[in-house]
Amino acid sequence: MLIDHIETFLDLCETRNFNRTADRLGLTQSTVSARISALEKTLEARLFNRSRSGTELTTEGLRFEPHARAMRHGWAEARNATRFAGTRVVSIRIGIQHDLIDRRISELIANFRAALPDTAFFFEADYSNQMCSDLISGAADLAILFSPRQHPDLHYETIGEIAYHMVSTETDQLAEVTPERYILANFSPAFAHAHAALHPGLAEAPLSIGQNAAIAGMLLSLGGTAYVLKQAADELVAEGKCRFVPDAPPISQTVYAAINMRNRHRNAFRRLIRILRDSFFPAPGRR
Repeated sequence: MLIDHIETFLDLCETRNFNRTADRLGLTQSTVSARISALEKTLEARLFNRSRSGTELTTEGLRFEPHARAMRHGWAEARNATRFAGTRVVSIRIGIQHDLIDRRISELIANFRAALPDTAFFFEADYSNQMCSDLISGAADLAILFSPRQHPDLHYETIGEIAYHMVSTETDQLAEVTPERYILANFSPAFAHAHAALHPGLAEAPLSIGQNAAIAGMLLSLGGTAYVLKQAADELVAEGKCRFVPDAPPISQTVYAAINMRNRHRNAFRRLIRILRDSFFPAPGRR
């Protein structure tokens, strides 16, 4: 039984749609169907019923689902066990939200290495949805992200908040900001919801970007108004390139640590999450 068949089965359990699973896994619909058929042949049981109203798990499919999750976990454990075979070094792969990659990242890596000196760390900047998928599949071990994806295999903990502030090359009055000269930030669904509530008149801006560094660069090259991370806002204002728009409220973004449920109580991951929480929400007097 191939692990690809298990992955396809579990994704279809979520989507209940062969076409959507094909899109999410980068496959053709016929490949998804073939994998499910092969799995059903191996198990000698029908796992899904297809009808005009959609795709539903059969009783046998419902019974098989928790075993499929256990098999995927076991495969991830086996892959982890073979990393750096023949050495004492353990590896931990960490995904981090793009906007957080410059936020005291060197200090964070130093603290991780001090806490787990025999561990090799691999960092990769990415977006929340992909990081969640990597945690589920075992391709990543820990993620620092903005948008949790609800899934029975994932565990999230809040580690703090960051803030975005509105700055402008043209004005310091919110009433003077127009959609035509506004760069609409699209950092996360939570940010978009808060922004829409605060500034409904700016929702039709013709330019939208989802990365802080890109927005800061657009402000410098094209001019206009946008929300950027507080650190970037402070730097732009200090350099005389932008002005704060003080009557535009800051927008907070919650930062989460995400791990697979199988690692929830492991000591190494508990230590890393404590370091993350201190980095993003330090105790009084620490910074």
